[in-house]
Amino acid sequence: GRPCGGRRERSGGSAAVRKVSCPLGPPPGRVSAQGTHRTAWAENPGAKAKQAAMRVVIYALAAAAAMAIRAPRMPAQTRFARLQMAATTEEAPPAIVGDKIGEGGRKLKVVIAGGGVGGLTSALHFQKKGFDVKVYEKASEFRRFGGPIQFASNALSTIKAIDERLFSKIMDRFTFTATRACGIKDGLRASGFKMDDPSFPWEEEQRPDWFVKFSIMKDAADLFRLPYTGVIDRPDLQEILLEEIRERDPDAVVTGTHITSYENQPLDGAVDEDGYAVEGAGGVKVTLSNGEVEEADVLVGADGIWSAVRAQMYGEEIKKSTMNKLRRQGCRYSGYTVFAGETVVPVKDFFETGYKVYIGPKRYFVTSDVGGGRLQWYAFFALPPGSKRAPSGWGGARDEGDPEDGLVDYIKSLHDGWSDEIHYVLDNTPDSAVEQRDLYDRAPELLRSWSQGSATIMGDAAHPMMPNLGQGGCQAIEDAFVLGEKLAGVEDSAQVPNVLQDYYRSRILRTSAVQGLSRLASDLIINAFDTPWSPNDSLGNTWRGYSTAIIKPFLQYVIFPAQFLFLYSFFPTGSMGSLPKQLAEAWESKHKEISEEAFAKAAEEGQTVRPSFFSKEESEKVTA
Repeated sequence: GRPCGGRRERSGGSAAVRKVSCPLGPPPGRVSAQGTHRTAWAENPGAKAKQAAMRVVIYALAAAAAMAIRAPRMPAQTRFARLQMAATTEEAPPAIVGDKIGEGGRKLKVVIAGGGVGGLTSALHFQKKGFDVKVYEKASEFRRFGGPIQFASNALSTIKAIDERLFSKIMDRFTFTATRACGIKDGLRASGFKMDDPSFPWEEEQRPDWFVKFSIMKDAADLFRLPYTGVIDRPDLQEILLEEIRERDPDAVVTGTHITSYENQPLDGAVDEDGYAVEGAGGVKVTLSNGEVEEADVLVGADGIWSAVRAQMYGEEIKKSTMNKLRRQGCRYSGYTVFAGETVVPVKDFFETGYKVYIGPKRYFVTSDVGGGRLQWYAFFALPPGSKRAPSGWGGARDEGDPEDGLVDYIKSLHDGWSDEIHYVLDNTPDSAVEQRDLYDRAPELLRSWSQGSATIMGDAAHPMMPNLGQGGCQAIEDAFVLGEKLAGVEDSAQVPNVLQDYYRSRILRTSAVQGLSRLASDLIINAFDTPWSPNDSLGNTWRGYSTAIIKPFLQYVIFPAQFLFLYSFFPTGSMGSLPKQLAEAWESKHKEISEEAFAKAAEEGQTVRPSFFSKEESEKVTA
């Protein structure tokens, strides 16, 4: 249950241990800075398709192996009882324990690295469990940076289980998408924002616009009686969370400093059932960027994909890239760069659709209603890393490219011959409202624990994923809930290392599956799907076009239903009865009025460029 960094040997008859170099070499995920892995990755589409298929097989085999070889574990309290029986004598030995936690003892002290969605949600959940919580966020202040974040039904159920008032406040600022038509559209054939249902090869009438509709998103929520998927602006969510946290403890969130390193503390005489010292049984010391040192029972690394806590745990260097930029701090370049923008425009189907994915040869384009009359779009392209044409924050200067070239015109040129619906959205987007970022993700950590002693990681620090399923924030919320529930059972501070390992085991298979599905969605759309064959035109007359037409009904009736049922199967509240429908009806009554006011204002005053919906750190650099 510890990250690979070498084996340990007992020194004589004592409980002390020493590190021995691992005979297998450095931990997985490290590569040489001179590595040239897949330098011609974009030149061989066939190879990419094979790699995508191999990834699916590897994920499945790794998950099966993890389930097969994982030894049964005792509950934390039972295992801790064995820890206390390190010596075998005729008389019961004195108990080897840390500090008593909870009733009759002190509060469990938790420090959290990072004040993002996962970190703040964890902080609130931990406060409600009675813990002493401190969050360290390196930004000097919380500004209104960040765009919409999707919360699917599983995340909304988890939020309600954490705090009813938090859930209610989020619903007040929420925009539902799954109550309307969502799905995949034909990127080349779609025209005029039609709302026809998808057609399949056996039907006489071939309707080319809609490829697949995700009616299952609403149906699955109705099955479990859960709130429907939608979005909330990240600054609004952050504001709500900070209000709730600071109401309980005004000093719980510290800005302008961050955690740079940690050190697990021993506890004299605390050994496990094999006679080894329990790492972190005495808590953890954290060092802050201002030089201060703080002691705690638990450290939670919620500091994002370039996590400092993770870097120390796995022996990585923060943000260090290989020369070809295909690896960065152990992350692999996904193969895709994404342009993103936002506009206020009354498209014909605005009130009938939630979000749409337009697919075509080697790319895809996504639009979503994000509230207040705003339409957010993403354009995904298979380009080498570092192919920068746009800033990483609103209002910043481009890194590359001729400044005289229109950025929107460049994106339109990459969609030459595509649907007029896409071009209409782009034509109504100002250049200054467009950003770009390269997408990185990680393979699931099936063979390395997220926890080391009294330190653990969560969210993007543990399992960053592609944005296709909108589950990145949702899985961070689930992490926060499960971790809080596990820590609530701690009665003695020396139990923490075992409890953190239980947290990892409880989450690893689900998050690995979601990571794999998110990555698979990109790989299939880019490398396997194509414009489907139709008897009405000459498009799609390739093997990919034929196979895409054949698989359409399986996507509609088998694959997507299974996917969404799996995602929504985590709902700690249980059924919410009629509440989800009541919430959707209340929202719908005001959504149209607010949107039409925004359309009228944009027509009169023009588009307003909002703060970045990419990372807060990148945006602050642009502001400075």
